[in-house]
Amino acid sequence: MIYVTGDTHGSYRHVRAFAREHSLGPDDVIVCLGDTGFDYFGDERDDAVKTRAARAGVTFLCIRGNHDRNPATLADYRLQPWRDGEAYVDPAYPTLLLARDGSVFDLEGRSVIAIGGAYSVDKRHRLANGHLWFPDEQLTEAEKEHVEQVLDRRHWCIDTVLSHTCPAAFVPQEALLPSINQSTVDTSMEDWLQRIEQRLRYRRWYCGHFHIEKQEGRLRFLHKDIVPL
Repeated sequence: MIYVTGDTHGSYRHVRAFAREHSLGPDDVIVCLGDTGFDYFGDERDDAVKTRAARAGVTFLCIRGNHDRNPATLADYRLQPWRDGEAYVDPAYPTLLLARDGSVFDLEGRSVIAIGGAYSVDKRHRLANGHLWFPDEQLTEAEKEHVEQVLDRRHWCIDTVLSHTCPAAFVPQEALLPSINQSTVDTSMEDWLQRIEQRLRYRRWYCGHFHIEKQEGRLRFLHKDIVPL
């Protein structure tokens, strides 16, 4: 079985409980739509999070969130093929797969593309309080071009999109933080995804980032819910 869930921010108790309840094993996959908590600190605290996740006994496929380090920059990770796509894997945690942006995976016969990245509205707070912030949290122009080239080769037809943030037209206004001046928010990722969405022929789209459970047309926001793909 393939399941999808939203941002975990290092908390996997509900995922482990779900895996036990449904008798899931290593052949079952749970997609995490970003902000995994796996590589936030860059020290032994990350290992504790990865260990807790691995105890679920399933395979994770993770989209890169804005609170995640880019696995392409981490020495412990190796890029390897997986289900017709590519994922970064730390050999110490072989069941925790971090999708390469633009990879198209075959999940139960469905073509599924991974598109990570987003802007952190808490950037100023994190920097002001000595917390970590990653300058490469959003896709670069080169990475965006790579995604578009992948879709070009597929004639802009895909079954499912897995992204961290959402296209601009779908941004859930009710989930935006009232303490944040929205005019200061960089929406370039959402604007680019909107251009992708308008051009793409797809059946369903899943995203996280906004910590909300909501269905909007063919797009579904996930946070704590765990649903079949």
